[in-house]
Amino acid sequence: MTNGVLADHQIRDLIASGGIAASQDITDGQIQPASLDLRLGDVAYRVRASFLAGPNRTVGERLADFQMHAVELEGGAVLEKGCVYVVPLMERLSLPKGMTAAASAKSSIGRLDLLTRIITDKGEEFDRVPDGYDGPLYVEICPRSFSVVATPGQMLNQIIFRQGCTFMDDDALRALHAKTPIVDTDAVISDGLGFSVDLKPKDGTLVGYRAKPHTGVIDLRNLDHYDPAEYWEEVHTDQGWIILDPGAFYILVSREAIVIPPMQAAEMAPYLAMVGEFRVHYAGFFDPGFGYAEAGGAGSRGVLEVRCHEAPFVLEHGQIVGRLVYEHMAAMPDALYGREIKSNYQGQGLKLSKHFRTNASRD
Repeated sequence: MTNGVLADHQIRDLIASGGIAASQDITDGQIQPASLDLRLGDVAYRVRASFLAGPNRTVGERLADFQMHAVELEGGAVLEKGCVYVVPLMERLSLPKGMTAAASAKSSIGRLDLLTRIITDKGEEFDRVPDGYDGPLYVEICPRSFSVVATPGQMLNQIIFRQGCTFMDDDALRALHAKTPIVDTDAVISDGLGFSVDLKPKDGTLVGYRAKPHTGVIDLRNLDHYDPAEYWEEVHTDQGWIILDPGAFYILVSREAIVIPPMQAAEMAPYLAMVGEFRVHYAGFFDPGFGYAEAGGAGSRGVLEVRCHEAPFVLEHGQIVGRLVYEHMAAMPDALYGREIKSNYQGQGLKLSKHFRTNASRD
């Protein structure tokens, strides 16, 4: 197999060969252009603290150390803000040698400030599945801003599969940008594509949203349902800067429109402490076709999930806040993001998760 991130049809082949198995049949709706959506199992274990299994232990053994009680998810169960849960997933892996996997929260889940991370037996990193892994998958869930209702089968996380070396170096990224522009401004390329925050919108003064501290529960089954004003405060500025409050969670948007061509995928790189007193994004994946004009995505921005740390911090328009790391695909996907599949965030600007009404009136 060619090195690269597996495309949708290659993921189907991996399922057919037994490399991906599940307690219930995997559906076509779970398979994205370069990723697979993972489903919650039937029970959530409330645990005392977040943990990794470590090199010589299983998640089950660690649960025996830290479990407080079990919560049955059938019919819907509340996962409370500030608590930590571990949920066995329906899917398990038996990867061939030379293949690794990586996971992240789905876009809508990150925008709810719902910290979800995959853990594995003998795992030493969150969201990373080692070469040739054979075993079950679990997800750690920690609601940060809102308590949520979860049910079995819901898809909070996605996973990609990497054959060999997949990452593009800066020279390859510059060559790609020269051939197929990956950003609508001057490309800042250094260990990936740098992106900045937009605090000078073309119209109006709305630049983002800040999560309210005391809100109702969000049922993850309810789409286009909740009034944003009950959960979010609008953030306005006409000065090109805002002050982030310690501990607060924000939804902002990138200044740049981003493009992921059909033979590339991308991952939002982890936060780097040197850029300021804040953390950006839950390290999300971008499928092939995101922002790609031929897939209906011209002008797609990156939505930024931002949490401020201990000190108030001034964030300025155009400030670099993160980077996208591009990867080669192993093959052309059968479907692109936004073109052949229903994609909630193709062509997006500043946008909350799909659980909130888009036509709700605001004061």
